[in-house]
Amino acid sequence: MQDVPTLVAQAREGRPRAVARLISLVEGASPQLREVMAALAPLTGNAYVVGLTGSPGVGKSTSTSALVSAYRRAGKRVGVLAVDPSSPFSGGALLGDRVRMSEHASDPGVYIRSMATRGHLGGLAWAAPQAIRVLDAAGCDVVLVETVGVGQSEVEIASQADTSVVLLAPGMGDGIQAAKAGILEIGDVYVVNKADRDGADATARELNHMLGLGESRGPGDWRPPIVKTVAARGEGIDEVVEALEKHRAWMEERGVLQERRVARAAHEVESIAVTALRERIGDLSGDQHVGALAERIVAGALDPYRAADELIAGLTQS
Repeated sequence: MQDVPTLVAQAREGRPRAVARLISLVEGASPQLREVMAALAPLTGNAYVVGLTGSPGVGKSTSTSALVSAYRRAGKRVGVLAVDPSSPFSGGALLGDRVRMSEHASDPGVYIRSMATRGHLGGLAWAAPQAIRVLDAAGCDVVLVETVGVGQSEVEIASQADTSVVLLAPGMGDGIQAAKAGILEIGDVYVVNKADRDGADATARELNHMLGLGESRGPGDWRPPIVKTVAARGEGIDEVVEALEKHRAWMEERGVLQERRVARAAHEVESIAVTALRERIGDLSGDQHVGALAERIVAGALDPYRAADELIAGLTQS
């Protein structure tokens, strides 16, 4: 058993090992998880959470690393959650973004953690919300969350970040992909990376056109900017940071930041509750009552919805 109050105090002092242990307790769904979250709750709410998403190969890790450098130059403490696909054998993170961000490894003002999705869809790990809270409580001014390379519907980052950055690159068909449902709806800032390649201007124009087609914004509403970058050389990164700060200021001025954080907390509560219910239903999977309900469905004496109602009623009474 870990000494949670000591770990939290050490994390507040910026000790990487304490932060690592707290996140490990989160990832492992430790019996001490409730104690950890209770201890962290009064210490959170200060970090600016930026999500970075996009198709595989657009340069998310390179862009994340460049943003870390920019924020460090501004004197900010930065936390990075790099969510990777899971190994089908070990369940661990398969790619290990810490390797690709090794230039920041010795910086005490930067904490980088690779997290495995462990089969969770949506581009994030299931423990990401709690891990963000750990980094927030540990004193990070900015938390960058880099998702798994997403497709057309894996856009969960929009519900976990204060600001969502969607990265695209020329020559990858991203302009067409962005037109499909989901991607155009989640971006607060769009970045066309690898802008030194042919087709970058065309990709930016296509994206601008598509954003215009999908617009239903009123006066004063946020219009997502499109920034061109060459992240590998650090070009355009300051403009991305400027766009992020403008979006943050816009949200704070109109109360949108608070609304998003309340919605994020509500989503987290719902997820925890649903997970708890699933576990209880799983405990009943071999229960005679469930088997009896299934037999009645097969016999045509009961429909699945009424059976589910009976099961829920039984769970709430137990």
